[in-house]
Amino acid sequence: MTAAPIRVLICEDQALVRAGYSAIFSAQPDMEVVGEADNGVDAVESGERLRPDVVVMDIQMPLLNGIEATRRLAGPGAATPLRVLMVTTFNVDHYVYEALRAGASGFLLKDSPPLELVNGIRTIARGESLLAPAVTRDLIGRYADRLKPGIAAAGAVEALARREREVLTLIAEGLSNAEIAEAMVLSPETVKTYVSRILTKLDLRDRVQAVVLAYRSGLVS
Repeated sequence: MTAAPIRVLICEDQALVRAGYSAIFSAQPDMEVVGEADNGVDAVESGERLRPDVVVMDIQMPLLNGIEATRRLAGPGAATPLRVLMVTTFNVDHYVYEALRAGASGFLLKDSPPLELVNGIRTIARGESLLAPAVTRDLIGRYADRLKPGIAAAGAVEALARREREVLTLIAEGLSNAEIAEAMVLSPETVKTYVSRILTKLDLRDRVQAVVLAYRSGLVS
């Protein structure tokens, strides 16, 4: 039986970029573009009405910015949160850290190669999270001064085993499971088990929250 295609909602205010995304996604045998939105208000309405598998959300959106739109679709107040992939441009987006807490499942740069973008959608559709290494190192690092070390966060991290803390540190530095496996000389399956154990122990939803906690605890600065 053929698996159902990944239903994608494109939220982007630039018509040319939106058309490019649509062409790329529609060309994939496992994807279907179910809707488009050119402002944040329509993004929220379309997301709630269409219930796509993945929302591709630009941060800079008219009427309602992508961060607030993401919060309404994927944040703590959402009854049935959607999975949102944020796309960002460093030179424009100076508050991306706020989107981490809005519920985004992942981030990619706007100029990412098409293959990286479609693979990102597939990753998030599987229920995993995605952080482009450059986004993790540069953006989160740039705003790390907002993340004052907290006693509760530090205590939670201290409860992890040594190897688990090492894995969490590498996650916070933006490494993928494959890169962590290579760095620590472990199998990808073992790394996946470590990541799952870390998320369970710290009661975290995904890698995005793990990165924030790593900075919040002072494990990474």
